[in-house]
Amino acid sequence: MTFKRPKGIRTWLEISSKAVAHNLNIFRSIVPDYVKIMAVVKSNAYGHGLWDFSKLLVKHKIDWLAVDSVVEALALRREGINKPILVLGYTLPELFDEAAQNNISITVSDFEYFRHIKISRSKIKIHIKVDTGMHRHGFMSGDINKVISEIGKLKDKIEVEGLFTHFAMAKNPALASDTKKQISVFNEWREAFMKADLKPMYHACATGGMLLFKEAHFDMVRIGIGLYGIWPAKETMSFLQDKIKLEPAMSWKSLIAEIKLVSAGERIGYDFTEKFDKDTKVAMIPIGYWHGYPRVLSGIGRVYVNDVSCKVLGRVCMDIIMIDITKVNKPKVGQMVEIMGRELHQDNSAINLADLAGTTAYEFLTRINPLIKRIYN
Repeated sequence: MTFKRPKGIRTWLEISSKAVAHNLNIFRSIVPDYVKIMAVVKSNAYGHGLWDFSKLLVKHKIDWLAVDSVVEALALRREGINKPILVLGYTLPELFDEAAQNNISITVSDFEYFRHIKISRSKIKIHIKVDTGMHRHGFMSGDINKVISEIGKLKDKIEVEGLFTHFAMAKNPALASDTKKQISVFNEWREAFMKADLKPMYHACATGGMLLFKEAHFDMVRIGIGLYGIWPAKETMSFLQDKIKLEPAMSWKSLIAEIKLVSAGERIGYDFTEKFDKDTKVAMIPIGYWHGYPRVLSGIGRVYVNDVSCKVLGRVCMDIIMIDITKVNKPKVGQMVEIMGRELHQDNSAINLADLAGTTAYEFLTRINPLIKRIYN
């Protein structure tokens, strides 16, 4: 089967705008109307393209965007995106003023931030992050009074927009007690802030928590992986897939660059890791681990040609994979190859490829090379 590929491109990513809109509407239907949705677009929008994905969300009236760094936030501002943006990760003190001048909110999770804020020139919008048990960034429970005191000292230098935390195990409904403990700790912070007459937005849930712990929706939820149509964990999917239908948004395409017939008994690839037990038709595909296709998928990965599942042969190379196309009817050079598909049941879905690679869809998607062309349709 022939196809019209994008001119001058050997590999590309296709993102379904309809799937993104569908997923966003699913999440909007779950939370009450007063609960805002913060879309997490860090790490190149989980591989989907920071600018285009964010612009699509703005078109669908997203409330907030979340990124990892001020660099990402500034990139969005340069693209004309004016929605509220929260930097979730560490912010260098020398970027505080630039963040403030561009209406970018930063996360404050350690007392060192307050020291630098005191000498900043601009009034800074902040979200206080608290550690409720995950033990990454965040103030500890014993810091409540000191944090409130520091906020009072800096009331002319900061605007406390938010108070938030992050759950460690909210993806698994069978382990709810751990998340409930974290919610309890977070509620202690909320009560203390209310008592101090502080009125930030409260947010705690990412995709898994939002789906499984409605008592923690508070004022806003942060949706990352779910917006891209991927379940945060197999446990979440098993528990909810009969009720909620997420649609993966991205597929990865390439083409056949060369075809050859290799005789039985021959070997293939670096280190000759595979030996053919029969005559085999082999196709070369111009993508490899530089593009984000993990080397660990050597000999086990699957791609599709003409709806036929084809095995990756031998080692995944830096810029090439070899595949078995023996069962493909009349394959041709230039024919489209689906490296990653959008259907969850296919063995080349993001979830299934990640499983084969011994990792998660989060890692698989975010490590797809950002230089590859993203095409929205």
